Formats: sequence, structure tokens, C-alpha cells
Amino acid sequence: MGHAPAGSRVVIGLDVGTTAAKVSAFALGGGWRTGAGHEHPLQQPRPGWEVQDPEVMWRALHEGLADVASELGDAQVVGIGVSTAMHGLIALDAERRPITPLLTWADSRAAEQAMRLRDTDQGRRLHRTSGTPIHSMSHLCKLLWYAENDPDTVAAARWWVGLKDYILLQLTGELVTDLSNASGTGLLDSRAEDWNPEALELVGVRRDQLPPVRPTTDVLRLRDDLAGLVGLPQGVPVVLGAGDGPLGNLGVGALEPGVVGLSMGTSGAVRMITPEPYVDEAGKLFCYNLAEGAWLIGGAISNGGIVVRWGGDVFGVDFADEPGGNPDGMLLELSRDVPIGAEGLVMLPFLMAERAPLWNPTIPGAFLGVRRGHTREYFVRAAVEGVALMLSAIVDELDRVEPIRQIRATGGVFRSTVWREVLAAALGKPLVVTDGAEGTALGAAALAVYGLGEAASLKEALVALGADPEAGSDELVPDPDDVAAYRAVRAGIPALLARYDEVRTLFS
Repeated sequence: MGHAPAGSRVVIGLDVGTTAAKVSAFALGGGWRTGAGHEHPLQQPRPGWEVQDPEVMWRALHEGLADVASELGDAQVVGIGVSTAMHGLIALDAERRPITPLLTWADSRAAEQAMRLRDTDQGRRLHRTSGTPIHSMSHLCKLLWYAENDPDTVAAARWWVGLKDYILLQLTGELVTDLSNASGTGLLDSRAEDWNPEALELVGVRRDQLPPVRPTTDVLRLRDDLAGLVGLPQGVPVVLGAGDGPLGNLGVGALEPGVVGLSMGTSGAVRMITPEPYVDEAGKLFCYNLAEGAWLIGGAISNGGIVVRWGGDVFGVDFADEPGGNPDGMLLELSRDVPIGAEGLVMLPFLMAERAPLWNPTIPGAFLGVRRGHTREYFVRAAVEGVALMLSAIVDELDRVEPIRQIRATGGVFRSTVWREVLAAALGKPLVVTDGAEGTALGAAALAVYGLGEAASLKEALVALGADPEAGSDELVPDPDDVAAYRAVRAGIPALLARYDEVRTLFS
């Protein structure tokens, strides 16, 4: 939108995600915003290992900050808010330099440790205490893997930190963690809002090897030398911020019980706010912090939009050479006329180590019920429906906690009518698609506005940045017959699985 208007006051939101670092600036009072983004690669050095270079990620963010700073002119920078992907783990040496790559949320090397701990009394107790399910994504299980498989790194590590902690260190020179990201490690006592001694003893980590836990609205200061390098004024306040999931809810305005935020990118998640930590005795939901008096319960799936991207690679090779070809979109259009349930074809969409609601990273994906008449559009339709049905299982769990009256969704997949209609019907709830292009960065900026006292509530902070917390597409209310059809598909999956028992006996 060009340079910031003369004399304006601006808040910057940083969003360091799985594949890109995005920087957005918003004028207080609304009417102007700008942004920049730089990609960083996700590497797979071995099957199940999903890692990134934290220094490359920092450089991408650094470049984005410089790009946005060049658009600010004489605007006053009120503050910076920070969001990062959750569950990433890095070891630092005594000089606070990385000695490992970032083990991302998708890294499943600790699956064995997670499965061994998950169904024990201690595993269930740690889930209840931390709010983080026992899963290979968590710091808890990754640290167990290091203890059992890499003693040299354990001996060399002075600090164990998350991605957010590392980014804050680069921004401010201080090593701290925010309560939101800490609540996703599996190492926290959520009620005490501090590290859990039982978890630390289990993984063999000292308290002084972890950053101190601070509220998400705490304020640090931008490093003077960094300010000069990127073109920002000295002394800019940096609000710690939260994890990308909780801030995604803030960005789309899903800020009260009964309103669910749904985000869909590579992965997907559904989350609902609650005023205090919530213990899911069934062990299916997580509980992460957003701010004081605001916690998020829900579940994340590892396999969201990536499932159709995989489908495009496998089934849409011929579309890749089309002028302006979009294999994913073309296949989705082909699948539009496939009937609900794809004529009995079902996909279990576990291409990457799955999370909610099973929290079992070892289950591989599968197509079930394949028949001769199932052409590629059926497989794509089954892929979309498989993702939607996994999300519906999480939504049902949330609905038991608090009746859901609306789902506010964000993500590029929702440009597709097929995705919108399938999700609304499979979830069985009214769906509003929000303008989420800057959703998480907007959430980070809004939390900064709130933390700096520029707004009295999180919702007012959104309004202060020119966002309408209730804006979005017209509410899509699913057809009751379609809702019933998806319920029947979902109810029929156990019987479909049972039909393979006879085959199983051939190999037992």
C-alpha cells in the first residue's frame, strides 16, 4: 500500500512459520498496512526428520524487517509483536549459538519415545499437568530421544530453547520464553506457569538449561545494533507474543467460547478459547496459552493442505504443463462432482506423523475401499474428505466442552469451493472464511497493542489495527442432508476397517 502516512503510529507483527518468515506493519486506527515475506526451506535429512536451519530462518526474518522498515517513512513504531511456529527445539552452546538444527513440529524421530510414554500413568499425568499431548512433536519427547540417541549433543548443550526463544534472542539479546510456547513443550506446569520438576527429571534437563517463562505480554527492547541494520528506531518495544496457533485465533477474531478458529495450511488446526487451563481427561485435546485469562483448547492435524498438494504431485502430473497450470486446483475442480463419500473410497490422510485426536505418530496413511471405477478425481475427493473428517473428530470433542455456534476459518485452501463446502458439511457447523492473509501476523501485532496498553482487550486491539473481529465471507450453513451424509461416511469407517480382518489373517 505504499509508504506509511506521515505522522502515523505503526505496530509490526512478525510471523515465523514452517516455510516462510512474514513481516506485516499496521497503522493504529487502520487504513494502512504493508508486508514482506521470505521463504526458508524445510529439510528432511532422513525419513521422519523434518528440520530447519535457525540461522537461515533468522536471516529471512531480518530481510523482511528491513523490507518493511523501508516503507515506514517517518511513522512512529509503537512496538513489535512476535509469532512463531510451536514445538520446535534447538540446542545452544554456552555462547548461545545453535549446535543442532531446529527440530520442527513435523519431526517424528521421537515417535518411539512418545508411544512408550503415552499410555503410562506418568504420561497421562504429564499431559494433564502441561496441556500438551504426549507426542513426538513435543520438547518432552524430543529431549528423551536426545538422551537415548545423542549423548554428545546432550553433553554440549548449555541451553535447550524453542524457535520463539531463539528469534527473541536475535531481536533483543535476551533469552526468555513466552508462556504460550512454553505451554506447548510438555515440560510446563500450566497452573503454576513454570517448568514442571517431574518433566525435567524425566528428560534429564536442569531448570537453568531452559529460559525463564514470561507472560506473552511482557516487553523487551529491540537491540540497538539490529535497529540500525534494518532501519528501525532504537528502543522499539518487543512484546514476547505467543505461538502461531493461539495467535491465529486472535487474528480471525475467534475469541469467545463457542466460536472456533480453524486454520489450514500445510497442516490444520481447530481451537476454541477458554478462560483458564482445561484438562482433557480423554487426552485428545491440547491446551495452550494466549494471554492472561485466555487459553486455547483444540487439536492440530499434521496433514492438511499438504494432502491435496501430494495428490496434485501424484495424480496431476499432466496438469503441470498447462499454461498457468495449477494441478491442485484443477484436480479439486474435477472432484467437485464426485458424490459425498466418493462411492465408498476413504482416505486415512496420515502422510506425515499425525497429531490430534489420536496423537499417534506411527500410523501410516491409506486408501480403503478402492474399486475399479475410482478414477483420480475420486482419490482427490477422498483426500479432501479424509482431512475434513479428521478435523470433525476434533470439533466434536470441542463441542462437548462448549456447544459450537460458528467456525471462523483461514487459509489458502478456502479459495476452493470444494474445500469450503466439504469442511462445512463434514464439521456440521456454520462456516465463515476470514481474510487470513496476515492472520497470524495480525494476531501478533494485536497482542502487542494489548500488551503495550494501547487497547483494553484483545478484541479492542484488533479494532485498533483496523480489523473487524466479525468480518469474513457470508456464513456458509451446511445443508442438513450433506451433514447427515458425512456422519454416515464417518460412522461407516469402523465397519470398512473390519472388512480387512480376513485379509490380515493371511499374513499373521
